[in-house]
Amino acid sequence: MFDRAASQFIHPVVTQLASVAVRAGISANQLTLTGFAIGMFAAFLIATGDNLLGLVAIFVSRLCDALDGAVARQTAPTDAGGFLDIALDFVFYASIPLAFAVHDPARNALPAAVLLASFIGTGSSFLAFAVIAAKRGMRNLDYPDKSLYFLGGLTEASETLACFAFMCLWPEWFIELAYGFAFLCAITTGTRLWWGWQAFK
Repeated sequence: MFDRAASQFIHPVVTQLASVAVRAGISANQLTLTGFAIGMFAAFLIATGDNLLGLVAIFVSRLCDALDGAVARQTAPTDAGGFLDIALDFVFYASIPLAFAVHDPARNALPAAVLLASFIGTGSSFLAFAVIAAKRGMRNLDYPDKSLYFLGGLTEASETLACFAFMCLWPEWFIELAYGFAFLCAITTGTRLWWGWQAFK
């Protein structure tokens, strides 16, 4: 819901940092892989109970994720790079609820499983829409720089990162946050299914 506004807000800083990366010879794919590795380290930290350092690692990981696209646009965007970016993003987002479940399975396993199931709904509806949109030559003018049709919704990256931040800052509220965000993800999935049906029928 807030991704477009957040992107516009951070765009000048990300563009400047991307220019520095390009001059340093850092490629978009290197940033994608670095961001993913840091994201996996964040999950490891959370699984071992170091939530605050894990939160820092999450935001560094997502900074790399913002930079890889900016670097690609300043150099040479590729379909392979776009594929790598989106595929690893989904793995990262799944790793954080899993990390909370690993840290305290007796308490967190069920709400983490419900949240992960809701992520399947948002992710599958997002990717299914993108596949058919590409087949039809459709583009989302709100996100013209994305490598695939970027379908919005109530829960996008900004909201997901905010939820992860709350979980890291207040882990005692993980159950409530997981169930609450899973409910919002279910709404997102439902609206995307409706939009897709209306767009393609």
